[in-house]
Amino acid sequence: MGHDVNTLAAFAVFCGIFVVAPAQAGDLPSPVTDDMYAPTQLAEVELGQLLFWDPILSGNRNIACGTCHHPEFATSDGMSLGIGEGGIGIGPARQLDAANPPEDFIPRNAPALFNLGARDFTVMFHDGRVETDPRQPSGIRSPMGAEMLDGFSGILSAQTMFPVLSADEMAGQFTENDVARAVRMGLITGPGGAWDILSQRVSENAAYRAHFADAYPDIAAGRAIGFSDISNAIAAFIAFEWRSDTAPFDAVLRGQHTLTGGAARGMDLFYGAAHCSTCHSGPFQTDHGFHAMGVPQFGPGKAASFETHQRDEGRMEVTGRPEDAFKFRTPSLRNVAFTAPYGHTGAFVELSEFLKFHADPVGQSKTYVAKVQLTPGMDHATALAPLSDAGLTGEILAAVSTPPLALDDADIAALTAFLHSLSDPAAVVGRLGIPLSVPSGLPVDR
Repeated sequence: MGHDVNTLAAFAVFCGIFVVAPAQAGDLPSPVTDDMYAPTQLAEVELGQLLFWDPILSGNRNIACGTCHHPEFATSDGMSLGIGEGGIGIGPARQLDAANPPEDFIPRNAPALFNLGARDFTVMFHDGRVETDPRQPSGIRSPMGAEMLDGFSGILSAQTMFPVLSADEMAGQFTENDVARAVRMGLITGPGGAWDILSQRVSENAAYRAHFADAYPDIAAGRAIGFSDISNAIAAFIAFEWRSDTAPFDAVLRGQHTLTGGAARGMDLFYGAAHCSTCHSGPFQTDHGFHAMGVPQFGPGKAASFETHQRDEGRMEVTGRPEDAFKFRTPSLRNVAFTAPYGHTGAFVELSEFLKFHADPVGQSKTYVAKVQLTPGMDHATALAPLSDAGLTGEILAAVSTPPLALDDADIAALTAFLHSLSDPAAVVGRLGIPLSVPSGLPVDR
């Protein structure tokens, strides 16, 4: 009796047998090409570089985009859950500001920025709360709803608007500055709104006015600088700086290289019996979808202002659909070897441990021990309290729909070796780098 390959693979997994069939050329994605990205202009990119690293866009003028998305930590911050406002320094060395300590951890792990300028990326953030939607007047669906501004170059530009509104990330507390007060009062767009205040700060700087005039002819002709101009420039910089398509695996896809040893076997597993490519598909190893994978929950969660829980229900927070509970966006795996910790809470500091858990979340949860990277001095006991909530853990695991997969240590090692082939040193370091100074004169996090 004949059986197709998928049936045999499913039967093998069911029986605990692991059968490896080498990945065929047809199983692999197409190589990355230039037309997958929107073009960028150097003047706009260079302006975006300055804005990305300038603390002028934070309420208290003390945090830049680059503070939590630093190339030293592969465009993240090296922390499970970071701290934005109320911290000093970068990465795991970031300390509490004794004069202005943070109120809480940031609820989710800081995502990497690789290839976000590619047209494939149409959803942003772990829960996809900013998403391309042609039905919207602006072409973008976001928490702003009908108040969403026009003028954004795309989804990457739109997502840059939101960290500056977060009290824990960049805005600060309402007693501290005009931006935070505007946010607290619900004034975001329009005169006196948070984005308008930030636009005015930038516009008042002569050096920035000159850079904007160089980048945008209509501003040179007299149009005022708006916040969408700021976000467009930052998006152009991110797209240029961290485009990642020169890893060894890219050379494989272009027929210029062959993987060997553990990396070759890992590729066969990834695109074969381990079914990793079911969700981590396409040229950037993501289906851009949302899946419940049982990642342990801790930290402040995503409670509304009138709630006190530490839950984070992921995609359901956006859609309101119960079937989306505890689902989070499939991350791209480009440069994943450098972007630890892993999971939306950064629950795993080792890639191999995350792979092992990912293969069997329900089974592995029984032995999970939190080895997380959290800032010293913060309230770790409260942050980790959800891990002891059996009811919450049960809900998270009940949402997992993927069958368990039997992977031994050799399989995990092979997959890890393959994932290292997605590492692209040119992208991790960046192309323009960190500027020596910024027009505001504020310190740059180097």
